[in-house]
Amino acid sequence: MNDERQAAFSKRERIREYLLDLVETLDFGQAIPSERRLCAELGVSRPTLRGAVDDLVRDGLLVRRHGQGMFVAQPKIAQDLAQTAPSRHTVAGVDGTWSSRTVDFRTISAGARVGRRLRLSPAAPVLRITRLRLVDQLRMSVDTLFLPEGLVPGLTAADLEQHSFYDLLESRYGVGVSEAVQTIEPTVTDEDEAALLDVPVHFPALLFERVTEDEAGRVVEFAHSLYRGDRYRIVSRLSLSKDRRGGRVLSGEWSTAAPAAGPSTLPTDPFFAGPSS
Repeated sequence: MNDERQAAFSKRERIREYLLDLVETLDFGQAIPSERRLCAELGVSRPTLRGAVDDLVRDGLLVRRHGQGMFVAQPKIAQDLAQTAPSRHTVAGVDGTWSSRTVDFRTISAGARVGRRLRLSPAAPVLRITRLRLVDQLRMSVDTLFLPEGLVPGLTAADLEQHSFYDLLESRYGVGVSEAVQTIEPTVTDEDEAALLDVPVHFPALLFERVTEDEAGRVVEFAHSLYRGDRYRIVSRLSLSKDRRGGRVLSGEWSTAAPAAGPSTLPTDPFFAGPSS
């Protein structure tokens, strides 16, 4: 990197750090100073300042309101991957007040891909349920659940808007979930997902896929969930040494044997939690 590019990069980083510190001192919805004031305080041009501001808008830290200025964005939703409590319905922490809206509810043939995950034949009937998940009324994710049809006779779309699916499994159908394997990877939205989430097509997103088993080892659910990349982040806590807290490496993965933050700071995972009362 030549001296001129290095100087431009250093200036932009200085502006970014200043703005990040500023955002830390303000509450959600508060306005940051005007471009003119910031340019005067930092001794930079408007195009340079706007470039740094664009980065923070892209990262979901600031929002533009036409004719009004720049405002601190709502904090990103955080999911803590560390186990925080022994409850099988509380496997991870997610901030905010969640609600659900069922947008599709139908019976289909499993097909090869879903059948493999549910350990069913491709011709087996399964329920495919698509829900729009919201946090504090902001569209956050599109969740598609695939369930063996015979597992949940009488289940309705309204049930999943009023109750936790896992609570329904246990209280109505006598099925207790035991464990799940979940994968997370980056992706982008397609046209249907973008329309539901009210974002552009090919918008950055996080894809969660989860296969859940009951206490007998039977697969009861395959979940495919797409989360907005600008509003969601993953937090993990790793124990990297053999000490008295029990941190150790298991099957190529770091364990999380050390205690995490208390339940009061880590609400339940949206996969497991129903709408808040």
